[in-house]
Amino acid sequence: MRTEQQIFDELATLCISPGYVHAIAYLCFRDNIVRFTNEIGPEHLQHLFSTSRLIRTEISTLIGLLIKKEIDYRQPSADITQTYLERTEALLEEMHLAIVEPIYETLDQHKATRPSTAPFSQGAALREPIFYNGESAYNFQFRDFATKKYAADNQWLMNNKGFEINSARDVIRAIGLLQTEKLNGLSDTLRGAPPEEWTVLPVFSFSASELSEKCGLDAAVVAKVLDAFTLPDTECNPNFCSLHDFNVVTASPLIRREDRTYILFAQYSLSEALYDSPFYWMNSDKLYRDTALTNRGRFCEDFARERLESVFGKGNVYSNVDIYESKDKKTGEIDVLVLFGNRAIVVQTKSKRLTIEARRGSDRQIKDDFQKSVQDSYNQGWKWPR
Repeated sequence: MRTEQQIFDELATLCISPGYVHAIAYLCFRDNIVRFTNEIGPEHLQHLFSTSRLIRTEISTLIGLLIKKEIDYRQPSADITQTYLERTEALLEEMHLAIVEPIYETLDQHKATRPSTAPFSQGAALREPIFYNGESAYNFQFRDFATKKYAADNQWLMNNKGFEINSARDVIRAIGLLQTEKLNGLSDTLRGAPPEEWTVLPVFSFSASELSEKCGLDAAVVAKVLDAFTLPDTECNPNFCSLHDFNVVTASPLIRREDRTYILFAQYSLSEALYDSPFYWMNSDKLYRDTALTNRGRFCEDFARERLESVFGKGNVYSNVDIYESKDKKTGEIDVLVLFGNRAIVVQTKSKRLTIEARRGSDRQIKDDFQKSVQDSYNQGWKWPR
């Protein structure tokens, strides 16, 4: 079996092939679009659960490798495109087998007799579920919750990016509507073109003026929103040299062409970037960093409180609770507390997530990330006198 890096390097070479962008467009169309006539049924959704379907992290990997060289938009022949598709799927399958190999090693009959070789006791075995895990939220949740998350930061966004968070949300929603319209008209478009010109790339392409008409915002504001999430023209993803390296397309999923049209292959990626990226913009502003952190923490607490109030009622939910062992001795604090019947629900909000080193399989870093994101919260709750 080849190493993961050998497979990655071959995939990187494939992705900068002439016209490969059309192959990515087809894969996104095939694996992410639900196609039906009149009424949707279970059979129309079945392909979304196929083991042969590429997931978002795999497609993001392909896009991240695509931009390592100036994109060649010339359309290849059908035979060449088919070769791209088959080789891509073969390499990604081989990559999956290489990543999952450490798990199989720990399940070896001889090693399984030792308690220290449990399947997920080592970071290397966790890399597979980290990369191939499910999504953490629906795309509309990322898109719509972003307005709550950054409502207190609107002035900074206006001063530094030229738009408010609600405008960004509206533009992203309009992209989804526009792409759906283009999908619905795809059959007629292809029917009127010779087979050698068939491509689905136009479905994923749009201009600021098209979006302006769709969402009702000024085209200049729309362009500023798009540019905030667009890869710089000189960006070639130089640090993306292995599967778990930072891939710049996760933060900037839009690609801008020379004619000022934009390409978005996955609406989910843009919605997630809307939810995540503004914080990192603000965090790079030394004068605003502390305010951004404060607003982020307040959003987490307020959001948790609002959700719990909708279930248990306002009279049973408390926020920013200080715990005292005696009059003068404070032992801890609770971000959000629910008292319902003879039960207490303790919520400690944390914004920690897996670091790049943890994703690469570092045992030490995985433990450190878990400690800061999960264990510390649990310990805080446990300190509450019972």
